[in-house]
Amino acid sequence: MHDLHDTPSSAPRLTVLTGDRPTGPLHLGHYVGSLKTRLELQETHTQYLLVADTQALTDNAHDPDKVRRNVLEVALDYLAVGIDPGKTTIAVQSALPALAELTLLYLNFVTVARLERNPTIKEEIQARGFGRDIPAGFLCYPVAQAADITGFKAHFVPVGEDQAPLIEQTNEIVRRINRQAGVDVLPEAQALIPTMGRLPGVDGKAKMSKSQNNSIALSSSPDVIREAVKRMYTDPNHLRASDPGTVEGNMVFTYLDVFDDDRTEVERLKAAYRAGGLGDMTLKHRLEDKLQALIAPMRERRERFARDPAHVFSVLREGTQRAKAVTQQTLDEVRAALGTFLFDSVSP
Repeated sequence: MHDLHDTPSSAPRLTVLTGDRPTGPLHLGHYVGSLKTRLELQETHTQYLLVADTQALTDNAHDPDKVRRNVLEVALDYLAVGIDPGKTTIAVQSALPALAELTLLYLNFVTVARLERNPTIKEEIQARGFGRDIPAGFLCYPVAQAADITGFKAHFVPVGEDQAPLIEQTNEIVRRINRQAGVDVLPEAQALIPTMGRLPGVDGKAKMSKSQNNSIALSSSPDVIREAVKRMYTDPNHLRASDPGTVEGNMVFTYLDVFDDDRTEVERLKAAYRAGGLGDMTLKHRLEDKLQALIAPMRERRERFARDPAHVFSVLREGTQRAKAVTQQTLDEVRAALGTFLFDSVSP
């Protein structure tokens, strides 16, 4: 695992690529899983942040307007959480044609059988109930993701543990391209996996997810946050405050472990809960206070940026233009290294 603080300040900045599918507002799971890391990385690395609208179409082609609308929503969430366009380049995937051509090239270096064996793909196909009616774009999105990662020549990709097989598949493609070219034209990437892993949903039954309706959006109102905490799963056998309670699997304690910086107090609360004499509502009030304090400044910044959508679009346009130049250069280098395209070597 790469330590973000290992790189000497005098060394050239290494490159990070990360991003999100614009299918809805970002939530606390995104914050814990990646956004906090991105805020650190933009201070120490060259960071590109991709609004992956093309990838979002792999299972939302029936509702492209949903994807288009949420490009702005995700950009607002980025700015609200503290992503600085002066330090992080925010780009829109569909406006980077080099990525589409790299995807087409890479498809010749991977088999359908290998794509079907990818654990992430297998899990998501099952979760969406595709059966054998898998959209080809969905089956092949690890290849498109490889194009994204290599298009920016990323050294690091912050992902959840469940996404690590996609980085492995990217590196398989990189090795095949480099072997075919006879030169290391592309670098391999390393997954940056947060120690927390997945943040469970408020129902405690799955990871926090927009589609599972068990998330707390970073733009949530105080009332929405309050209601979400109220319905959190605790210990069903903890019927009275005086009853001894179980901490393990208790979603309120799971969230306090993540969002409460006072570790000594959290451990004291755990001991008191196990012994009996501590009510669920006392814990939930504490957790609500922590989440309200975290989300309130994000919500306020988001509302401020939302009042000036022209500025947000200018951020996206400028970032996309910078990313377009970077990815086109990578495509040119890959085409030249493979040496298979007529007009790379013939004058007009």
